[in-house]
Amino acid sequence: MLTDRFAEYLGIFADVAREGSFSGAARRRGITPSSVARQIDALEAHLDSALFLRSTRMLTLTESGQALLVRARRVLDELDDAQQEIASMKGEVQGVLRIACFPTFGRRYVIPVVASMAVRYPALRVELDLTERLADPVAERLDAVIRIGSLADSTLIATRIATQTRTLCASPAYLARSGAALTTVEQLQQHCLIDKLHGNDLLGWRDLLCQPLGNGQPVFRCDDFEAMFQAVCAGMGIGWLPDWVVGPAIKSGQLLQLMPALSAAPCMRTDIHVLRALAQPSAKLRTFIDELKSHIGMPERWLLP
Repeated sequence: MLTDRFAEYLGIFADVAREGSFSGAARRRGITPSSVARQIDALEAHLDSALFLRSTRMLTLTESGQALLVRARRVLDELDDAQQEIASMKGEVQGVLRIACFPTFGRRYVIPVVASMAVRYPALRVELDLTERLADPVAERLDAVIRIGSLADSTLIATRIATQTRTLCASPAYLARSGAALTTVEQLQQHCLIDKLHGNDLLGWRDLLCQPLGNGQPVFRCDDFEAMFQAVCAGMGIGWLPDWVVGPAIKSGQLLQLMPALSAAPCMRTDIHVLRALAQPSAKLRTFIDELKSHIGMPERWLLP
């Protein structure tokens, strides 16, 4: 009977509402869209009410669906909290660990940590949302999000894991080709620059130059730190990037740090936090935070002299 699996069907319903499609929910759960559709049909039949308005382009929640979604999230959160609390009491690292963070940070620093944990804790599964947006651990039922920069007032609990410092850098090939002097901030106006297209990174060239970029100065714009890093390495121009992105390349000599005294200014430094909603973190989240801090190191492995 559906009653015996009601919580499971509620979870599928919440995933469909979040993704806006059966196919999106199916990808999230690793099942087929037809299976998701059948379970939604069964839930609607059980409740004797339509939950979605279906069209060829999109799904829209009905009034009944909106009412159910509010309560479904509460029920699912309570169940998840109960499971995490029990697992925490037992000290077991198991279940699904859901994390959201910047794509480049996730690829470089989170994936090595969760890969190591997966080997040692076979009952652990990981869902990593690599996103530029400010993910909400409460609304999206995440164990934690990793955020960089100043924190807005909220009920979320923050654990500082590292510090980021902005760094000016360029490739030796670009500097040899440009031939333009670069000993002051004002001289940056004569150079090609790599710029952030959009996203939740709070600092831009305007903050450093105290004026908008000149026409033609941004030779490459992108919303991804890894792509910006590759553009700097390819000699397209000068980057103003976090040290966790460019620090290893500067240490190896692949890139050169420019005007290092700039990085000493307090405004160039921001903290990196893991944010969670629960006062008592689960064993899996506690272990993840400890291992991430250990992997990053203290001082941070990317730190420049």
